[in-house]
Parts: sequence; structure tokens; C-alpha cells
Amino acid sequence: METYNDAPGPGGASALSDAPAPDAEEAVSERPVSEEGVSEQPGAAEEAAEPPVKLLPVAELHLHIEGTLEPELIFALAERNGIALPYADLDELRARYEFTDLQSFLDLYYANMAVLQTEQDFADMTRAYLERAAAAGVRHAEIMMDPQAHVSRGVPLETCVNGVASVLANSLEEFGVSTLLIAAFLRDLSEESALEVLERLLAINAPIAGIGLDSAEVGNPPAKFERLFARAKEAGLHRIAHAGEEGPPSYIIDALELLDVERIDHGIRCMEDPDLVEHLVAERVPLTVCPLSNVRLRAVDTLADHPLPAMLAAGLNVSVNSDDPAYFGGYVDDNFVQLQTVLGLSEFDRVRLASNSIRSSFADEERKAELLAELGHS
Repeated sequence: METYNDAPGPGGASALSDAPAPDAEEAVSERPVSEEGVSEQPGAAEEAAEPPVKLLPVAELHLHIEGTLEPELIFALAERNGIALPYADLDELRARYEFTDLQSFLDLYYANMAVLQTEQDFADMTRAYLERAAAAGVRHAEIMMDPQAHVSRGVPLETCVNGVASVLANSLEEFGVSTLLIAAFLRDLSEESALEVLERLLAINAPIAGIGLDSAEVGNPPAKFERLFARAKEAGLHRIAHAGEEGPPSYIIDALELLDVERIDHGIRCMEDPDLVEHLVAERVPLTVCPLSNVRLRAVDTLADHPLPAMLAAGLNVSVNSDDPAYFGGYVDDNFVQLQTVLGLSEFDRVRLASNSIRSSFADEERKAELLAELGHS
């Protein structure tokens, strides 16, 4: 297992933009809220319309690094790599961010990955996320990367791993954010494909702390990947899986029982099964909830309808995360701002969510203690 702290490592590549990152102490920008209760124009920096929510130190546990590709960076990388995009300009690209379901998002998500060609590209993407995450109060991040999505289009495995890892190696020193890298596998591909890539990651001693399971959930149950997760456990890796976002509550049960996962990504549909909720509460199973993502992908109709308040009331171990923030209307701070604005999230629950995120992370106990102490003094 590899934890990226302040240990020396390969130097991170410089971000394409020369604009300074916003300071974490500065006000958090709030984007306009649409009638659906979710911010408009994901990725665009706008003036704060309301007093900002106070930043708390949090751990981000559900973050896909490819989902942090902002439109501006997509165009910059395309120009650098001589790639012709199917969008005339930023406005045309942003117009495609109105998703009807998970698959409509995934189609755009995978198409935009075409601009990621070199280690520098992956490094620039990672650096841009860490700068923004630090400004959002993130102090520890467990970052998923989709290696199959890159090797399948001819990018060497080492290129994507080394590009991301080169920046994570110095993340605590440069950004104040400790990090772990998680290799996420695409559930709409075969288990054989996943096993092949996992063995290659192990063979090159890739600095991954665990594996995850993401992409199209419906029709791809956890049972499809039992051998993959058994191999990861044998290799000493942490295990997490998306379940109960679009898939039924039974997917959450199967992820826990068949895949022996330590954390459930999303998990919002657990509320349909009282017995499952009781089990999750008793076992303190972490659920990494992504409110703005759920609204953007129509898993819930509006933010006002989100089950997070009920999940907190039930005593579930939930945290707030951004998922694919460049596509879904905001980073962790944006999620907290809108939860307070739309749902009236209390200060008590904000601290509770931050504490849950830290305690549910795979950071070592010393780092958890540091962050909990920081939270206590916030």
C-alpha cells in the first residue's frame, strides 16, 4: 500500500494554466442553483451569490480523476496533442453536460479522455484537481483512476499511472493534501480484462492502495467480479465498489458479501431496504455519497429530494464527495454550500460528515488523528 505524503518522489509536471489557485481561506464560490436544485455550468468560476459556508477539513473518498477534466483543460490538452475535438468551443462542450442518466454521462466522460495522451497530460490533470481540492478544504484524497479506459485506447499503463503518481508523490508537501491512488475497474467490461490489468499493475509495482468498481452499474452486478476482488484482497489491497446508485439495494448487499468491500460508493438506494440500513448502521459501513452527482445523473429528481438528511437521521456512516466535479456542478465545497442552501444542513451535521470522511478513509491512524484534531479546532 502506498500513501502519498511528503516522501520524495518524481517531480510533478507544471499545470498548463499560470493562474494562481484560490487560497483555501478565501470565500467559496457559489454557483447559481437551477430549478432542479443543482448548480449550473459545471466548472465555471462565478461570483459568490451568498455568504460562503465555512470550510472544514475533509477527506474526499469518492473522486474519479478523469472526472476532474474541466472544459478549459480539455481544449488545452487537445491543442497540445493535436487532437480535433467534436466541439467547436467551450460553450458547445458545456451544452452537452445535460445528462439524462449515468450512461449519457459516461459517453461524454470516455470521449473526453481522448485528450489524455502523455504523462504530462495526466500530471496536469492531477495537479489541477489538487489545487482546487485544497481550496475546497480537502486535506486527504483517495483518488480513483480508470486504467482500462486508457490502455484500451492505446495509452501504455505506465503512462497513466506514472503521470498521476508523479504529482501525488508530493501532494502533502505541495498542496497540504495527503493522497492514495485507487485503480477502479469498469464493470461493463469483462472480469478477465480487469484481472489482466490488475496483474499488470501488480507486476509494475504500481503505487495503488486499493481497487474500486465503477462505470455502468445496472446489468453488471457485483457477482461478476468475485475473482477480481479476491485477488485484490490476496495482494493486500483495499476494496471499494459503486453500488446502490442506479442499481438496487441488493447490489450493496452483494458488494459487501461477495466482494468483501470495505466501503460503498454512493449507496443511496439502501434507504429502500430497512434491514440493510440496520446492518449498515450496526457495522458502520462507510457510504461515500455524492449529492450533486446524484441530481445531475437523475438518481434523484432535485437536491431537495436527496435522501442524505434521512441517511443522517438513520445513523448511517455517510460522507460528502464530488465524484466527477467537472461534470456535475461542483467540488466538495460546492456540495456543502448547496446542501446548506437547499437542505438547511446544520453545522452539527457538517462536522459530522467531515468526521465521517476522515474516519472512513484508508489513511494511517496518525494522519487521521492529525485531521480530526484539525477538525476539532476549526
